Amino acid sequence: MKSARVRAVDGQPAPATPEAAVPRLWIRVDLGGDDRIGPGKIALLRTVESEQSISAAARAIGMSYRRAWLLIDSLNKSFGAPLVETHIGGRGRGGAQLTELGEAVVAGYDEIGDAALKAARPALRKLASLRRRR
Repeated sequence: MKSARVRAVDGQPAPATPEAAVPRLWIRVDLGGDDRIGPGKIALLRTVESEQSISAAARAIGMSYRRAWLLIDSLNKSFGAPLVETHIGGRGRGGAQLTELGEAVVAGYDEIGDAALKAARPALRKLASLRRRR
């Protein structure tokens, strides 16, 4: 499973400093209207799956619980069905997990990213070499 940290399509973490920046491909998919999905929402979904909790996922990626919940709610509305299923706490302890739809959305986003990276890799290398010339 990929890390919770937001990653470029090439799987590398976002550079810590501008000097460390190398050409990377970031994919954001416009679903129509104001609905979009990109590396941040995908990282949230991946982290919910690994942490089995919205609050733990939010903490892991440095986001407020409210912000995480609002993003998940907007994703659920965008796709017309839940991407994350929650379980109420108590003796069995609450939690959250991706639904089949949630898993399919993450997989679909990864497919788009893999295809885009494969197509863009030569151009990214060329940009990197041009940048090193300065």
